[in-house]
Parts: sequence; structure tokens; C-alpha cells
Amino acid sequence: MTAPVAPGRAPIADARIERIAALFERLAPADVAQLGDYYAADARFKDPFNDVRGVPDVQRIFAYMFTTLNEPRFVVRAAIAEGNQCVLTWDFLFRFKRGSAALQAVHGASHLVLDAQGRITLHRDYWDAAEELYEKLPVVGALMRWLKKRVAA
Repeated sequence: MTAPVAPGRAPIADARIERIAALFERLAPADVAQLGDYYAADARFKDPFNDVRGVPDVQRIFAYMFTTLNEPRFVVRAAIAEGNQCVLTWDFLFRFKRGSAALQAVHGASHLVLDAQGRITLHRDYWDAAEELYEKLPVVGALMRWLKKRVAA
């Protein structure tokens, strides 16, 4: 069965990558328990805040996302795949639980390395925490925007 493709995104030719992209796009709290079907047992996950190894720690990160944010979801925009590696570009949409109820967006990319079974052995997220997150926080955001203006050429 082919996974549905998110609106505005072309299907990814590599079925392994399409399966993973579809997971991220439909990810819900109940799916966290099944991440072992997508991640190798000793997979490494790294982003600006975390660097963990193993499915239980990857599950913990995604479970934390659902408990600390309202309506978190990923929209995969594009994929580049070659061999056992790919890069997914995405938007991460969410609402803070406290403060502003406005929809927030973080733009980023994930570098994924797959094993022979198509499971993720490396998941490395790249996104600018200062621009994409800190600038959106009430007090810290004002300071970050001021600093950005001061150091800009």
C-alpha cells in the first residue's frame, strides 16, 4: 500500500524514503511506540538540542515534542536521495502551549542514513535555532532580533 503524499509535494521515487517522509508527515502520539519499525536499534539522532543513540531515546524526544507543543506536525517539502542516504527539507509547524497561540514554523532539513533494511541509522536535523525558535519567544526574541541587527553587515 502506498502512503499518501502530502499536498504540494511530489512523490519520492525511492519507496524507502517515501515511507519515512510519510511517517513524519502523519506522525501522531500513538506512532511514537512504532518508531522502532523505522529506526535501527542503535540509531543516532542529533539536532540543535539533542544528541542521542537508540530507539528509546529517539522515542523520548518525539514523545516530549507532543507533550510540550500543541499540534506539532512536519510538512516534507522535498527529498534528495542517493544510495543509502537522503536529505529531506521540511517545515515544522506547531503552537506553543503557553503564550501566543499563533502557528509557528521552523524550516529545516534532515540528513538520513539507512541500513540494508531501510531503517534509519543516522538522523541529523539542521535548522537555525536562533532564527527559527529563539526569535519567536517573547523576551528572548526581542534580544535576538536586536543582536541580529547589531552584527549584520
